[in-house]
Amino acid sequence: MKRAGMLRQVADFSDFSRGRWLQELLCRGEEPRYVQSSPDGQHLLVLQKSRPPPLPRVVAFQLHGIGGADLERNWQPPQPALVGLLFLQNPATLGSWVLAIVWEHGRTEVWHFVVAVGWQLLQTLELCQGARARIVSVCSQEASLVWCEERPPLDAHSDVSKCAFRFCVCTRALEVGEQGVRLGTVRIVLHNSPEYQVLASPQHIFLVPAAASFATTSKFLLICHPKKAKLTITAPSAGFVHSKVLRSSSESDFRKLLLGSVGLLSGLAPLDIHTSTVSNSGGLLLVSTKGAVSMVEPDGTQRHIFDLEGGPLAQESPVQLKTFGSILACVLAGVLYLVDQNSGRLVEKKTLSMKEVHFLESPGEEDSIQLLTQTGIYSFSFSKLEDSSRPEPCLVEMVFEEACRYYQRRSLSSSKLTVEKLKKGGVFQAPVALAAILQHSLHQKQKAARGLQDTYAKLLSTMSLELQSYISLELLKTCVVCAPESEVESYCEELVEQEVSRVLHSDMDKDNLAYLNSIFASFPKAAWKALRSCLQLQQNGDGLLVARATPEVWKKVLGGPHQEEMGQNGVVPLFELICASFLRFKPKWLPSFVELTQQYVSISWTYGSKEGPEGRVPLYKRALGVLARKNKRSEADDEMELELLLCSKRPKAVLQALHLLIRLKWWQRVVEVAEKFSKLSPLLNKEIFTTLLAEFAQHRELDPYLDALWPLCPVELTASDILTVVLQHLPCSQEDPVPFSSEGNQLTVGLLKPLLQRIVQRPCIQDEMYSDALQSPTFPPPTPPREH
Repeated sequence: MKRAGMLRQVADFSDFSRGRWLQELLCRGEEPRYVQSSPDGQHLLVLQKSRPPPLPRVVAFQLHGIGGADLERNWQPPQPALVGLLFLQNPATLGSWVLAIVWEHGRTEVWHFVVAVGWQLLQTLELCQGARARIVSVCSQEASLVWCEERPPLDAHSDVSKCAFRFCVCTRALEVGEQGVRLGTVRIVLHNSPEYQVLASPQHIFLVPAAASFATTSKFLLICHPKKAKLTITAPSAGFVHSKVLRSSSESDFRKLLLGSVGLLSGLAPLDIHTSTVSNSGGLLLVSTKGAVSMVEPDGTQRHIFDLEGGPLAQESPVQLKTFGSILACVLAGVLYLVDQNSGRLVEKKTLSMKEVHFLESPGEEDSIQLLTQTGIYSFSFSKLEDSSRPEPCLVEMVFEEACRYYQRRSLSSSKLTVEKLKKGGVFQAPVALAAILQHSLHQKQKAARGLQDTYAKLLSTMSLELQSYISLELLKTCVVCAPESEVESYCEELVEQEVSRVLHSDMDKDNLAYLNSIFASFPKAAWKALRSCLQLQQNGDGLLVARATPEVWKKVLGGPHQEEMGQNGVVPLFELICASFLRFKPKWLPSFVELTQQYVSISWTYGSKEGPEGRVPLYKRALGVLARKNKRSEADDEMELELLLCSKRPKAVLQALHLLIRLKWWQRVVEVAEKFSKLSPLLNKEIFTTLLAEFAQHRELDPYLDALWPLCPVELTASDILTVVLQHLPCSQEDPVPFSSEGNQLTVGLLKPLLQRIVQRPCIQDEMYSDALQSPTFPPPTPPREH
């Protein structure tokens, strides 16, 4: 198991200038405060937000102080409130920084610290251009300030809808030089917008809706990419991401930006955000009111990391977040959580005895966390949290978690099965055996080989190929991460092929199907190549498509008895995924593939069986559904629809194809299809001929093909039947009929004469029925011999 990390005190308040005062400020638990450390970790700034007495103020404390001027600023109403304490890089001097104190009305004081001199005010600037502007949120990005300001309308009686969008997001460079401090020009990121909280990473600006925002605008986040002049709209929980390049200032209007997405966004639920901050990797960390911690990447995608304990979070319950390397540190209600950001695994959970804790910067120490408490500064190291004598890697934990889900699905009990119960119960031996084998196999290179139980030795030899495959897969993942950009694509293709093959040889449950959906969406070309390899699709010498997939893979492709349930919530069934891939990369093969699947179905399941896929929605209809989802319709799509209908060889599908050809007026194809498919059954022959006879009665387009059409006439149709069909479908004429029309599109008896002669000359059906009996050599037939 994991060994608990230890807190080590690295400094007490005697190490600070005015340390006793700092301790007194921290011990006043009833006062709300904000603590921030400088980038070099040598200064602490404490912002007291309480109302008088005492007055709200900012105080700076220096670690290992050696004298000099102190920094202390206070203010009282009606003076505007302070909205930001920001450390900005000083481009003039490498590694140096300045402190910007930003007030609500835009006044900004720029300070810097000089050794042995102390704090010096460099300059006081006006950040906003309008006198009535009010800053509601501010952050820093390298040497620039980013803020959201309110611009009240000039007319006090303005429309309420206009007042809702009275905010503007701006950015401005702060230039520090020998001549003093100078502000660059104001650049507008977004205008006519609702109120946003601005958070900045080195490359991106995140706009999080304020708590008081309208319900419509609190359903999505905005991510600005300043260097690319691009703005991304994302509703992470709904999977909605839309990016737009801003080519002019008019395109940064909030209302114009949302015109194309307002319909979709209006149906989404509002964002559930309790706390938000930016991680050191550049993503946005969000904590929901339910305690779920997730990461929103700069591309707009969201990844769940961890769930905090304690149930719903009250709005007044503070949650502190900070990332140190790959570890996410979180403090909630006196409990410190250390979570691996990559795997979501809880590395350490520690109950703290301190009432109030603040995270500090720890430059150059990514394997430890520095905490400011009421008794001093402590360091918490997590580089050696794993006990080397009993390794329990993340992979082994995943074995038990997967086993929990597997047994829970098959359990008749209502009680929840946990990893701890699985380890201690001793009932389920499979995960215990697998964990032991993994520990034995994966750590032999790092440590002396440990003995393995004899009962597991045989299983180890059976699993040797799977273990070797797993190790090679891990090496391949390492290659993807470490490879140069020119080689990443080839490694990704190989990785996708292995993953697709692995999933196709596993149980096709909802999780695996959703995983395949994400693979096909993220790596469409690689997924297509992997699909061809797994199904062994290729053309034979005659140009026909053949597949040499195993029956198990075919069953995964066609889906099990719960295929409809799997296709919900935006997850596309595997057969539809494959059809979409065919349409994108090899559309000519799609009808042949559908035909191949039908051949497999006819072999594996009896016709009409409810267990097979044909017992539900026919495969050709599922393929047509994929074709119908294409955005733009073309002539090639009409041809594809025809091929899919005809390849099924079902009577209804053939007639549907025939009607499509008639609608498209492809008469040569009409006759070819009629000649080919009339041979399948007498009933289909009659339906095809009746349909074409009705068309023949209405226009003269089929006249050139009558020599091929009349031989298709079914033997049971009489001259009376023919005339009835023709009369029923003659076009209605609004004029009085005349004996000789000048128009050449009317039906004449001469056109019907060859068909009627053919029917009259045909032998009677009853004569054919009795012809065999009449031609018998003896009548009546001899009596059969009796049995003695």
